[in-house]
Amino acid sequence: MAPRVFGAVDIGASGGRVMAGVVDGARTTLHTLHRFPNGPVQRDGHLRWDLTRLWSEVLTGLRLLARDFPETESVGVDTWAVDYALLDVDGALLGEPVSYRDGRSGPAVERVHRRVPRQELYAVNGLQFLPFTTVYQLEAEKSAGLWDKAAHIALLPDWLTFQLTGELRTEATNASTTGLLDARTGDWAKDLLDRLEIPADRLPPLVTPGEVVGPLTSTALEQTGLRPGTLVTAVGSHDTASAVVAVPATTTRLAYVSSGTWSLAGLELDAPVITQDSRAANFTNEGGVDGRTRFLRNVGGLWLLQESMRAWTERGLGHDLETLLDRAERLPAGGPVIDVDDDAFIPPGQMPERIAAAADALGGPGAHGAPGALPDPAHTVRCILDSLATAYARTTQRATELSGAAVDVIHVVGGGSRNRLLCQVTADLTGVPVVAGPVEATALGNVLVQARALGAAPSTLEEIRADLAATQPLRLHRPS
Repeated sequence: MAPRVFGAVDIGASGGRVMAGVVDGARTTLHTLHRFPNGPVQRDGHLRWDLTRLWSEVLTGLRLLARDFPETESVGVDTWAVDYALLDVDGALLGEPVSYRDGRSGPAVERVHRRVPRQELYAVNGLQFLPFTTVYQLEAEKSAGLWDKAAHIALLPDWLTFQLTGELRTEATNASTTGLLDARTGDWAKDLLDRLEIPADRLPPLVTPGEVVGPLTSTALEQTGLRPGTLVTAVGSHDTASAVVAVPATTTRLAYVSSGTWSLAGLELDAPVITQDSRAANFTNEGGVDGRTRFLRNVGGLWLLQESMRAWTERGLGHDLETLLDRAERLPAGGPVIDVDDDAFIPPGQMPERIAAAADALGGPGAHGAPGALPDPAHTVRCILDSLATAYARTTQRATELSGAAVDVIHVVGGGSRNRLLCQVTADLTGVPVVAGPVEATALGNVLVQARALGAAPSTLEEIRADLAATQPLRLHRPS
């Protein structure tokens, strides 16, 4: 059988890529066609996503896909979660979306909970409390000037899919991160929407991963150069949902960490865990591919390292990441460990100083430097990685306690899987082997859900994962 080609648009909070996935029997090979940076920008007093520029970057990538892989059958889109665009009645963008890193939703949290107490909200949506979840952002939106003009609320990957197909839908795994979906039924929570005065007709109908949303419109065909009949297939449009598809597992007794700008650590279950204990532990129940539950916590991520590197570069310090990682690996264990989940680390700016201050508060001096002084970069990097590994260990252990599931291996996928020190410390702290890779798990999961829908990949997640385990480059970290 001839190889078959599928396109993946995969955009994270710090960067995006358009890739071609060539499926040839059990092996899937990714070809990077276009990479581009991403990040919120200050505009009109808020941190916003430049969605117009991101769309232009997507088109650039798809034109390269059409040039290099004209036989492409389908395209799938995934991005980060919770953020959305407001559209008018004609589907036009009303304004560039506000980023979850903007602080606008803070005052809205208690307004939501005056209508729906926290315990009642969790009983419906099963979500970890995060102050930037869509439900809180929408409450803030009501006083921001565009609410009365909005006819549609489009999550960001769904907006991109809309640009390609003219069909406005909401993909279910990403919908599950909004706080507006019933975690048990998988449908919009109508009673919750009524209590929060969010018109249900502004939320587009749901689709599930593997459903064909539609062919490219004539305009999209002209913009991209892809062949007539090219489809857009719904994938796990929340990037973590796609990443979990591509966990190269040979057992069901596993935990995973999708390690990128954010880290998402947890288990894949057949049903949600919505209990008093899971709420107290601030665990979330998000939708996965094939109706599975991603029982996890959002944990601080490589954002701390990315922002620290950006700060050092802006100051002309010119630190090379690989050199810093090598220096950090040679430092002794036992340095400061900070709470990477602290909301203080959500906004950008002054990250090395904030890390030092957090370490100082724990008995410092911060990151092995004098209080108030600029932290030593290698010690700061070691502090970040030790702190992330500690959070991974704590979170996976608590997930097993709350769910009753057993874990024999932890899979680290995404950008963090390249970080040997992070993976090794995670193995050491958990006492469980860590399998690192694949790095591009999200794009692989995106491609393979499309391929399965069109008959080019196995029918079950277990078979897909077994193929990945046999064909992808992976690295094993045993506890020392």
